[in-house]
Amino acid sequence: MEVLVWIGALVSLVGVAGLGWCVVLALRARNSDEPEDVVRKSLQKVVIYNMVALGISALGLMLVVMGIFLG
Repeated sequence: MEVLVWIGALVSLVGVAGLGWCVVLALRARNSDEPEDVVRKSLQKVVIYNMVALGISALGLMLVVMGIFLG
């Protein structure tokens, strides 16, 4: 089950990288010279990406815990 732990850690790191990417996207949107409605729409997209990245990270952590319990 050690393989499950490593796969879970990799999936979790992908999720954390996605969260970092969401921060970069949000900062770019807020610091742009676009009108407020365009910024608001782009930030709404970032929220969706953020939830997906958080879900991926949570799945990775679940795999790690399963690997520890089964191993």
